[in-house]
Amino acid sequence: MYSEIHMPKGFKCAGISAGIKADGSKDMALVFSELPASAAGVFTTNQVCAAPVKVCREHLRHGVARAIVMNSGIANACTGSAGMVAAKDMAAESAKMIGCEPQEIFICSTGRIGPQLPLNKIVPGIGKLFDSALVSHVHETAEAMMTTDTRPKVSVAELQIEGKTVKIVGFAKGAGMIEPNMATMLSFITTDAAVEQHAFQAALKRAVDLSFNRISIDGDQSTNDTVLALANGAAGNQPLGETSKDWKPFFQALEKVCFELAMMIVHDGEGADKFVTVNVSSAQSDGEANLAARSVANSLLNKTAWAGEYPNWGRIMDSVGYSKAKVDENKISICYDDVLAVANGMRTEVEQEALIKVVSQTDFAINIDLHLGEGTATVYTCNCTEEYVRINVT
Repeated sequence: MYSEIHMPKGFKCAGISAGIKADGSKDMALVFSELPASAAGVFTTNQVCAAPVKVCREHLRHGVARAIVMNSGIANACTGSAGMVAAKDMAAESAKMIGCEPQEIFICSTGRIGPQLPLNKIVPGIGKLFDSALVSHVHETAEAMMTTDTRPKVSVAELQIEGKTVKIVGFAKGAGMIEPNMATMLSFITTDAAVEQHAFQAALKRAVDLSFNRISIDGDQSTNDTVLALANGAAGNQPLGETSKDWKPFFQALEKVCFELAMMIVHDGEGADKFVTVNVSSAQSDGEANLAARSVANSLLNKTAWAGEYPNWGRIMDSVGYSKAKVDENKISICYDDVLAVANGMRTEVEQEALIKVVSQTDFAINIDLHLGEGTATVYTCNCTEEYVRINVT
């Protein structure tokens, strides 16, 4: 699927099977920079967070990275001191392969919470990763990141900076336990641009807020969610900062990659077959619009109604009402796409068949106007089907 995509200059990647997953599928991935790279990261806000998240936060203080090493199948979360030792051992073993400091290695894990990592499989797997790393192994890397994902997720952007071609390649995994601030998702973003570390961190945080933090599949926030970005400067441009003339196009390209990956995650939601955009306008503030939109997007009653292709606008009104946003029920209007279902808090005379036609689509929008101010927000979500339950019964 992604066989034509190559990594940015100075990067290699790999995906292999180390025997962590019982089915023998790929379960370890590597992103490696031949040059020291500026590093940026954004992590879960869950108070219960996995050992690799704690290690990554610590290593990010160094501001420079050479590699990201991850495993899928086991989350290394709620594993106590042994889990921390395992995560640090992964970093130390990877650092030996490169000849760098362990704090220049980022470690990520995703999968089941509770089990300890099988270091007897992971340590040899690290060697296999470095031995097999190539600029062209994009598909293999994305595939190794998957858990309940049905397909790998990669996004690419290119732009010109100082007459030089700069490339951004991003990976992501995620299909369930998705609710910002972020989710059981991992994303690794690489670029051969030279970028000042402080500016890079600020740019990544802003791009995440406009993308990964705009999505929700099931309202469950994970212990492991991590977005990491590396910029190694191999393109040869002068280091970009927020005052650079090429900063805006660079940020737009970074945001594009993050947004495309986020949309791929929602489209691959566990058991989902509908992509739903929830727009809230005219709230008292953007923050209150976000509260209302997220309440609608996370309502199980709404998600099941969308699965049943039933336009139950009463459930939308209800979820707006119990959000923490200020609302006046007599001012609310609701449209399914551009079909007005509710005006001034009451149903319109629109034919039910017109609303059913909208929710029968695989992609539609719920547009809610609170008529109170100028605040706006958008959340991207999906429906909830019986398949979601089947996937998550164990």
